[in-house]
Amino acid sequence: MTALVSLVVAEHDHASIKPATLNTVTAALACGGEVHVLVAGANAAEAAKAAAQIAGVTKVIAADSPSLAENLAENVAAQVLAIASNYSHILFPSTANGKNVAPRVAAKLDVAQISDITKVDSPDTFERPIYAGNAIATVQSSDATKVITVRTTGFDAASATGGSAAIETAEGVADSGKSAFVGREVTKSERPELTAAKIIVSGGRALGSAEKFTEVMAPLADKLNAGLGASRAAVDAGYAPNDWQVGQTGKIVAPQLYIAAGISGAIQHLAGMKDSKVIVAINKDEEAPIFSVADYGLVADLFVAVPELVKAL
Repeated sequence: MTALVSLVVAEHDHASIKPATLNTVTAALACGGEVHVLVAGANAAEAAKAAAQIAGVTKVIAADSPSLAENLAENVAAQVLAIASNYSHILFPSTANGKNVAPRVAAKLDVAQISDITKVDSPDTFERPIYAGNAIATVQSSDATKVITVRTTGFDAASATGGSAAIETAEGVADSGKSAFVGREVTKSERPELTAAKIIVSGGRALGSAEKFTEVMAPLADKLNAGLGASRAAVDAGYAPNDWQVGQTGKIVAPQLYIAAGISGAIQHLAGMKDSKVIVAINKDEEAPIFSVADYGLVADLFVAVPELVKAL
């Protein structure tokens, strides 16, 4: 098809739209043409209404079915495929959900997935980081349908208000029977979610134990109302839970302020946070690679410096 129409597969909790969707809409707008949003869920009318208000969106497709209640990748992919022929571009946020569904859609359409884009050069040409962000690849696709995951830190969020898109209902798909939802253990936290936090405080292996991690880093995070992150080394050592991990194999973040304490700055960690607006590094090794990306560096013992910082705040 020649007309440019992009479909953004919304990330939502059935009641509201998650921030990653707004960044993905910006990427879709850069592809040119109209932008439609698919809200696939169960009793998700409120999420569809929220999607209709996103600036730049011209149509919202609301697909409601009990099979979509738990966002099972097989069922969401089937829902996308049911309407895929209408679109030149299908975009997903590069989240756990998006990365679960997009490859299934690309495989069924027999096209190459374009992963983790950070810039749209033209409707068929995109930029994406490779080698842990040390190089940027420019990828051109001749596929009739471009299936894309969007690195949300690469695009500003579209405005959540100001739009007035029409809402169209689509028939929800039947359950594929390929997977079943068994249960969910949700960790509740008063702190902001890492990928949405404006300030992130991260600790590394130098903290030495889970107790010290909490004792030293938590007061700073609380003072700044910051998300709490960790390096892979700290997570592997059991000092912090897995969902706090920042880096190439964890979460990619770009807050206004990123404070790294006791993190040496391995390449895979830098890949996850080097787009932060302001980076502050605290490390007693003045040769630590983290200082190469830091806007402000403090060569000091974190066990002294962090509590002093908390007092000063």
